[in-house]
Amino acid sequence: MGKTFYEFFAGGGMARLGLGPDWTCLFANDFDPEKAESYRANWGGDEFFCGDLAKVEAERLPGAAELAWASFPCQDLSLAGAGRGMGGAQDEVRTRSGAFWLFHDKMRALRTQARAPKLIVLENVAGVLTSHGGRDFRAIVAALSELGYLTGAFVLDARFFTPQSRPRVFFVAAREDFAHLTSYVGAAPEKIWTPPALAAAQKNLPPALKARWVWWRLPEPARRIAELIDILEDEPPQAPWRAPAATQRLLDLMAPAHREKIREIQASGRRAVGAVYRRTRRDEDGRKAQRAEARFDGMAGCLRTPGGGSSRQTLLEIDGASIRSRLLSPREAARLMGLPDSYILPRAATQAYKLCGDGLCVPVIRHLARHLLEPLLDGEARLAAAE
Repeated sequence: MGKTFYEFFAGGGMARLGLGPDWTCLFANDFDPEKAESYRANWGGDEFFCGDLAKVEAERLPGAAELAWASFPCQDLSLAGAGRGMGGAQDEVRTRSGAFWLFHDKMRALRTQARAPKLIVLENVAGVLTSHGGRDFRAIVAALSELGYLTGAFVLDARFFTPQSRPRVFFVAAREDFAHLTSYVGAAPEKIWTPPALAAAQKNLPPALKARWVWWRLPEPARRIAELIDILEDEPPQAPWRAPAATQRLLDLMAPAHREKIREIQASGRRAVGAVYRRTRRDEDGRKAQRAEARFDGMAGCLRTPGGGSSRQTLLEIDGASIRSRLLSPREAARLMGLPDSYILPRAATQAYKLCGDGLCVPVIRHLARHLLEPLLDGEARLAAAE
């Protein structure tokens, strides 16, 4: 069977894909029926439950999984959201980001049944480091500590693996009865995975929680090879090239500095593709105005869900005097998430963007599993076999 895991808030099963074939999913769930359809299309899904996690009793979780993975909803934590934090409004405590506490309830129940997973991984947006003045971060670490885990965290950015800027926080918690954690713990944080916001959040933990914090070691990945231009489709039917007038309207929304950047690329004679977002900025008179901003650094901006404001990115292709634009296609969005072309996407473009915008970058998960989760479990298994 290999290593075993539960996947909560599973979406289309991207954690499962990143963990790889040596891992067996014992249970997975998601509340969204459209994501459930994608999960089942790709994985079969006999172990999948579509519905409210509040209705799942611990007895429904089979066996004793070695890992529990939870990418709990981020709407109330995202910088693009309302910033309500994990508690949300009083009537939302068990919904949206408050769904973390439903997951915590399941882990507490498993502990009372002597089935606590050896490892827990939580994933969320970078806003979890600062939401509610850091109280949400402290609440997560305290909740894991209460369950008997030692906790550390990384900010892993998809840009190291795919051409997408997508920083995400990963809490990795190991049961305190692990016998050989020191092999995978450093004396200080690794700068590549520890931006100032994470360092500050850890520094502000109370002493009792600091004593249960670990700085996990994780190697730097190999240099990313693919650029945005490398993952594009030639003529995607769900994202056709726009009429010249539409492209001109986009160019007219750009500030002088962005238009000058485009002129420089035209003068170079090289073909370039940039990602464009529409944003609201203050103009010279302090009034709010819509602006189009382009980046030509070989990267896409962070994929977002269609309900998250400025969601779907526009591509701007410059090839000499020719300039044209179109939306990012669903398959291109999937490639930015590290999904293989064999992955079955929803037929509706909006649902495909939602699936990807809410999802996990697959090679990020593989890196974490290969260099930390699997060595931790393998080392523990070797020690148990030697006893």
